[in-house]
Amino acid sequence: MFSEVIAAKLIVAMAGSATAGYPHALVAILAGTLVAILVGVAWGTLNGVLVTRLKIPSFIITLGTLGMALGLAQVITAGTDVTGLPPQMITDLGMKQVAGLPLPVWIAAAIAVIAGLVLATTRFGRHTYAVGSNAEAARRSGIDVRRHQITLFVFMGALAGLAGLLDIARYTTTEVSGHSSDNLTAIAAVIIGGASLFGGRGSGTAIGVMIPAVLNNGLVIINVQPFWQTVAIGAILIVAVGIDDVKRRRQLRAS
Repeated sequence: MFSEVIAAKLIVAMAGSATAGYPHALVAILAGTLVAILVGVAWGTLNGVLVTRLKIPSFIITLGTLGMALGLAQVITAGTDVTGLPPQMITDLGMKQVAGLPLPVWIAAAIAVIAGLVLATTRFGRHTYAVGSNAEAARRSGIDVRRHQITLFVFMGALAGLAGLLDIARYTTTEVSGHSSDNLTAIAAVIIGGASLFGGRGSGTAIGVMIPAVLNNGLVIINVQPFWQTVAIGAILIVAVGIDDVKRRRQLRAS
């Protein structure tokens, strides 16, 4: 959200006036995209340094910095949405159709494919699984665990910044208070997709992301109150973590 707010304010400042038809919209959007990614990188670097230096679980660190980022975003905007973004954000990016699908869908799909290939076929991917499974064993095998963890946090920060830019491209507003449950949905999607909270395993996240989305749409279709959507996702998260724990215990007994 913080990168989204910074990018939105920059785009509004650079795009020009509405009466002139936003003459600098393209340059503003490109600059906003770059800034959103760089801000995400900065937060990712902070997370990585805190996790590796303070030895505090990454879940706690990222939860804390999430609160900091949301709070700072609200401080900057005084709790209001950033509006006045050029309509080109939607027409050229947010809702632009490519082969019948919005451009952000293709961007997300490309990132998922590239990330999957990197994890499955490269040394970096093998090191990532090794660090997640047993950081001490990875260190003793010669992997620079601290640098690898910071690199991962930097990549995740960059992707979070890009996601923020795509969000404002879809809605042309920052929706400062509209993402309060996104962290719960993201965690549920990753766990459902096969990643383990205990580390060392992860696959199918792209599929897992679709399940909460389909669930939310289904609840809307059958006229279930929106409040129950969060309840359902939370329950699914508990079940998914429970299943993951059972699998892990069985694997430990089998070994």
